[in-house]
Amino acid sequence: MLFEAVLFDRDGTLVHDVPYNGDPTLVRPVAGAREALDRLRAAGLRLGVVTNQSGLARGRFSRSDLDRVNARVEELLGPFDSWQICPHAEPGPGVAGCRCRKPSPGMVADAARALGTTPDRCVLVGDIGADMIAAGAAGAAGILVPTAQTRPEEVAAAPAVAGDLPGAVDLILRRQRLVAGGDGRAEIGTAAAPASGVHRGRPRCVLVARPDSAGDVLVTGPAIRAVAAGADRVVMLCGPRGRAAAELLPGIDELIEWPLPWIDPQPTPVDRAEVDRLTARLAEVGADEAVLFTSFHQSALPLALVLRMAGVDRISAISDDYPGSLLDVRHRVPLGIPETERALSLAAAAGFPLPPDDDPTLRLRAECLDPLPGDGALAEPGYVVVHPGSSVAARACPPELCARIVAALAEAGHRVVVTGGPDEGALSARVAGRAGVDLGGQTSLTSLAAIIARAGCLVVGNTGPAHLAAALGTPVISLFAPTVSFGQWGPYRVPTVRLGDAAAGCRHTRATSCPVPGHPCLSSVEPESVVAAVRLLHTGGDPVPIFGAVPARVYGGAA
Repeated sequence: MLFEAVLFDRDGTLVHDVPYNGDPTLVRPVAGAREALDRLRAAGLRLGVVTNQSGLARGRFSRSDLDRVNARVEELLGPFDSWQICPHAEPGPGVAGCRCRKPSPGMVADAARALGTTPDRCVLVGDIGADMIAAGAAGAAGILVPTAQTRPEEVAAAPAVAGDLPGAVDLILRRQRLVAGGDGRAEIGTAAAPASGVHRGRPRCVLVARPDSAGDVLVTGPAIRAVAAGADRVVMLCGPRGRAAAELLPGIDELIEWPLPWIDPQPTPVDRAEVDRLTARLAEVGADEAVLFTSFHQSALPLALVLRMAGVDRISAISDDYPGSLLDVRHRVPLGIPETERALSLAAAAGFPLPPDDDPTLRLRAECLDPLPGDGALAEPGYVVVHPGSSVAARACPPELCARIVAALAEAGHRVVVTGGPDEGALSARVAGRAGVDLGGQTSLTSLAAIIARAGCLVVGNTGPAHLAAALGTPVISLFAPTVSFGQWGPYRVPTVRLGDAAAGCRHTRATSCPVPGHPCLSSVEPESVVAAVRLLHTGGDPVPIFGAVPARVYGGAA
């Protein structure tokens, strides 16, 4: 199950907001609230409330007044399985706040614990940005239901938005069904020979494909595990940019690396002889069927044609375009669904739902992580990693700002490690300066994973290491350029704080180079806000996970 519990803000979300309300006669549920909540209860989801009530600290009402108001809420809306209440007022400038008042994630963590689950299996529905920040910092999903008081920038930054409370419940239940294989629009038997579209028994060998970048491969990991759980053997077709990430994933028995000119961002011309060689290589696999994973802007049909020529009988893919006889399972998914869930929904539609004993989080194989040196800056866990580079220029934080962030973190007492890819040595040296430890150009993907695994958090843009951190359970401060949807591409099911201007002019343009002078979406980030985000990630009640040699989200074996 994708979610086990749904948490709600009270005022403005479940009931109309009456400032500092201590009078139960003033409680008015929002339209459709009772019916929507009963749908969640009927689906087996536990419900909780997480609410800031500073009126207690301000003396605007008593605890007995608050209890009577909450009792009236339950009388009108039905019982909730947990109530989490912050009685504290907002702290003054320079004064440390409590761990529970949203946007701190403490109440989300406490509610999850009280409901017998974990934050990453919860979704929080609220009406303001503080609700979404608290959800993200705890590792929970968030759905914003805006009201007249919600600021436009809060709407832009939200991972998901619904028009009203029933709409939020629709989205929660639809995401549940998508991952379980009970929603979406899957057409079975669309190929010329419909019988081949019928799933018959456990396949001997399944070919899965995600010929894309490292981050794309990592977010597909849970879906590949789902396929592996239902097949005797899994062969993965990947591209050169994703090979290193594919080697880290559980469930893969063999890798085939091949650049595909209809996927690669800098493609070579299509060559018939090369396509013939690819067809012959895929025929050698002898796959009973194939599941083709793509991003929303890519087409699976060229590869489906090659696989048909290679003799693969059953092919499943997401395709809005008419596939003719190229697909046996044609699946369609609405925009905005997180990439991991999008891939899981395809796997389920193809007949490979994620097993109940697995969890739809990103994971790595434990034996793939390189050991770290026992001395120096990495000897003790808990440092902050800053990764300034990006596979796409439009998503990269300006180097001078990254250098200021490193300096601010060091001044706040953090040990800072700066990482970078093989060709980013000059960049990482510039960013690290004298305040950070420069490891740019010195790490493979496996050693980078080992470094991130022992970090207190990672500061990074929307690029592969963000998903690597999610696979390791390491919290992320996401300097997220809004060229693509944060709800679709943000770090998945891991504590995250998003920074940057989500409403900047590049929003949802999918630009690879910044189309707006001055790169305002990220250049507006203040280094002090990064320091504050690190502090926020440490206020959830339990310490931020800091792992030893083997992180929590790794598989002990190769399978």
